[in-house]
Amino acid sequence: MVALDVHEYTSNKQIKKMSSIPLPTTNTISPSSSSSTTTIFSTLHSSPLFTKTSKISTIRKHNGRRNFKVSCKTTEDGHEQHNSPIDISKKTDSSSNMIDRRNVLLGLGGLYGASTLVGGHPFAFAAPVNGPDVTKCGPANLPPGASPVDCCPPTTGNIIDFQLPPPPTTPRIRPAAHSVDSAYIAKFNRAIQLMKQLPDDDPRSFRQQANVHCAYCDGAYDQLSFPNTELQVHSSWIFLPFHRCYLYFFERILGSLINDPTFAMPFWNWDHPDGMRIPAMYTNPSSPLYDRLRDRRHQPPVMVDLDFNGTDPNISNAAQTSQNLTNMYRQMVSLGRTPDTFLGDPYRAGGQPGGGGSLETMAHGAVHVWTGDRTQANFENMGDFYSAGRDPIFYAHHSNIDRLWTVWKTLGGRRQDFTDPDFLNTSFLFYDENAQMVRIRVRDVLDSRGLGYVYQNVTNRWVKSRPTPRVSRALSSIRRLVEARAADNDVVTFPRPKEIFPTKLDHVIKVMVKRPNKKKRNKKEKNEKEEILIVEGLEVDSDVFVKFDVLINDEDETLISPENAEFAGSFVNVPHHSHGKGEKKRKTKLKLAITELLEDLDAENDENVLVTFVPKNGSGAVKIGGVKIVLED
Repeated sequence: MVALDVHEYTSNKQIKKMSSIPLPTTNTISPSSSSSTTTIFSTLHSSPLFTKTSKISTIRKHNGRRNFKVSCKTTEDGHEQHNSPIDISKKTDSSSNMIDRRNVLLGLGGLYGASTLVGGHPFAFAAPVNGPDVTKCGPANLPPGASPVDCCPPTTGNIIDFQLPPPPTTPRIRPAAHSVDSAYIAKFNRAIQLMKQLPDDDPRSFRQQANVHCAYCDGAYDQLSFPNTELQVHSSWIFLPFHRCYLYFFERILGSLINDPTFAMPFWNWDHPDGMRIPAMYTNPSSPLYDRLRDRRHQPPVMVDLDFNGTDPNISNAAQTSQNLTNMYRQMVSLGRTPDTFLGDPYRAGGQPGGGGSLETMAHGAVHVWTGDRTQANFENMGDFYSAGRDPIFYAHHSNIDRLWTVWKTLGGRRQDFTDPDFLNTSFLFYDENAQMVRIRVRDVLDSRGLGYVYQNVTNRWVKSRPTPRVSRALSSIRRLVEARAADNDVVTFPRPKEIFPTKLDHVIKVMVKRPNKKKRNKKEKNEKEEILIVEGLEVDSDVFVKFDVLINDEDETLISPENAEFAGSFVNVPHHSHGKGEKKRKTKLKLAITELLEDLDAENDENVLVTFVPKNGSGAVKIGGVKIVLED
């Protein structure tokens, strides 16, 4: 069964050893030697068990919306919490519409009762994001060119709380998609085929499962008890746990349909050289795993580009492999040194997502857009959140994201999940394999083993792919000496942030940014506080594929790639569409951990660093409010 197109579907989205991190002992693979070519994006039967009111999404503009910014005053110890405001892009309560979170919750008529008190303190109310109320699901806000679609699930009055399953004798093992045998492929094909054959109004059907992503990601839901405040599962600390829940129930439905409770879905191992192509079982046009809305130029044997910006690089497979591995090292190791830089910023009731973590803002988004069809108006299916779930490979992509979350917690240091009650008590609603709606919380899913599954053991070769500086330390020292002399002679080389921002990023921008501590820190100090570059006040056109790179201490941006230490990170916006009340732009921030980068560049004693912003796609569709460097616990 071939996947439907958009209109058919909507009528019924150099290597440096790091000795502190152990490398799993499995075989390594040599990359192939074929080459890529250079191309440019030209554009970028009814069930009586459920009732469903039609809420067909339309493409329209709405009136303005009002959002309250809710602050948190206390933590378990009664002290002010760092980054505690709900609108975490703000550090103060100076806004005229900022309301104390406790006052808001006290006015919710008992929804938050005594059970939500944190640590027994009478004024420390929890404010996790809860919901949604599916009976109030509204039209999703779709992009221009998309056919109307109802993303809302069937409604039911019976919602139960999730209970962890009994520990299995042997956990389900999710396999790498490129390594499975013909028997597994046949079983997986049958499971997906049966899911696609279910009636469209069955919440277990493939259509309904695909629409889960549309509803949660494109403005169909409000936060529970906060009408007109969109529930969004990207760009914050709930990104990874939401998608783990999503995949868990998807997998359980598949197993139920084939009467095999041990069935485990595959993962697309795009961070390993053997998995850096679309897995073969997804490319057979006669398979239910096939989706014709994929980029034809990115079919095997073309390798995935984890730094994809709309242009296909003209490099060998060996070079692409090396670049992908260093890119993964950057996201997982050097940028992922703390919970907030890897998992994302806090997201609390009544607020807005504050910013995604390194994995979400880089490889996650790049693979989405790389896979989507460039000939479609919105890069359907994978290239836009509203349609991504229609491609079966979406679930394999996110299964690898889920695996990498587990791997990250094995790398040591401060790489641990948040313990904030607002994180742990955030809840979502999904239909399970029995077509029962279930309320599941983040605290239920932090360990995949508790859900009964693990991942096939594969070699994470990127662990030993630490980037190297383009400029030698000797040359870097000479350059700093020249800059110091220029400063002594009042020669202005590069502007300060306040002289440039806010401004649109429609050209390369270079600014000199002052560091909070120009003295080299010891290992203990680095472990206690991370040096973080914060790009704040970002305003992004949410329906545009946006990518920009951030470089540090390099004056020739044309020569820098993720293989270089000067490459600090990227920001990627996968097109999606907000609540639908006139808000085309989303506000966010980008946080990049730079402690290790400064070591590699021999810049730990520098008073300032040169920060370069390089627009790669969607030039002018993002505005930068400012940039600063801070030390954070």
